[in-house]
Amino acid sequence: MKKIVFHLNCLERGGAERVVTNLSGQFAEHGYEVYIATEWQGEDEYVIDSRVKRVHVGLTDEQAKKDRASMFLARITNLRRFLKEVKPDIVIAFARKANYRALTATIGTKIPVLISVRINPIGYYDFLSDKIQIPILFRRAAGCVFQTPDQRDFFPEFIRKKSRIILNPINPKFIGNPIPVEREKAVVHSGRLVDFKNQLMLIRAFMIVHETHPDYVLKIFGPDSFDGTKEKLEALICEKQAGDYIKLMGGSDQLEKDMINGAVAAFSSDYEGMPNAMLEAMALGLPVVATDCPPGGPRMVITNEENGLLVPVGDEKALAAAMNRLIENKKLAQKLGENAARIGERAGAETIFREWEDYVLEICGK
Repeated sequence: MKKIVFHLNCLERGGAERVVTNLSGQFAEHGYEVYIATEWQGEDEYVIDSRVKRVHVGLTDEQAKKDRASMFLARITNLRRFLKEVKPDIVIAFARKANYRALTATIGTKIPVLISVRINPIGYYDFLSDKIQIPILFRRAAGCVFQTPDQRDFFPEFIRKKSRIILNPINPKFIGNPIPVEREKAVVHSGRLVDFKNQLMLIRAFMIVHETHPDYVLKIFGPDSFDGTKEKLEALICEKQAGDYIKLMGGSDQLEKDMINGAVAAFSSDYEGMPNAMLEAMALGLPVVATDCPPGGPRMVITNEENGLLVPVGDEKALAAAMNRLIENKKLAQKLGENAARIGERAGAETIFREWEDYVLEICGK
């Protein structure tokens, strides 16, 4: 049996956290001993498989009172102590700070570290500290999982040549559902209410749609990220007196039921790694329109005019035109939705798990 430790900040509802929750459960189901080592407990977290052990490796109350340098060293020390006790066959780190922590904490050990980049590197991996750490720490990585070629190509050759591109796994509950014959007069969207998803633009674009189709509503599903986005959305809805037809629905654990009857699923991000919500909407057979945002996640899975529509980032008029087109051309919408549902074959949970497992076993074998 292989022993695996996943390391990330917390399990609060976000893309990387969802992938770790799903993957850890699958590894446990296939007989692996699995731990998730996190820095803190979030307010609204994903529920993990009962066979997966959750461990706190963040700061103690006493450590949290110290200066910044001392806290940094304490985080590394805590993780290193845990890893030396558990002796995993591999550590899989998700996201920037966790990648650096795992690579630092394993110095002098023989534990391989598989890192994973989950966001657009531009603006996240191009600070002065990154330019120092990447050549030193990333060179220690046994491998790296990227979501898109654009992500991969940002980094030096030494990490690119030992990397893999793996899509996010789609929860099985979104796959294989009957595609509705009659659809609700609603545009649907799911995702955390957070600035980079640009739900403000989505609302402005839908208001253009509403001028032509006043019988349609916009339903935005997603929890608050507490970055101020929810308040901005509420203020815009109030300012435009749009509360009757633009609804903030909050988070949902049954999106496969809440969204499946929508006429269109719209995604407006300025940047994202690989949008889980978009993959889920496609798997449900929804006609999807999405911004062609960096680092290329939507274009990895959407062939424009074949299984969805791509529009330029930040272009609310183009987004509105695409939504109008799918509302008005039901034959096109049906074709795109049926083709989109095939993403379940390419990114089903078992398929993606096997890609991860093959890579993990290859690294451990070395």
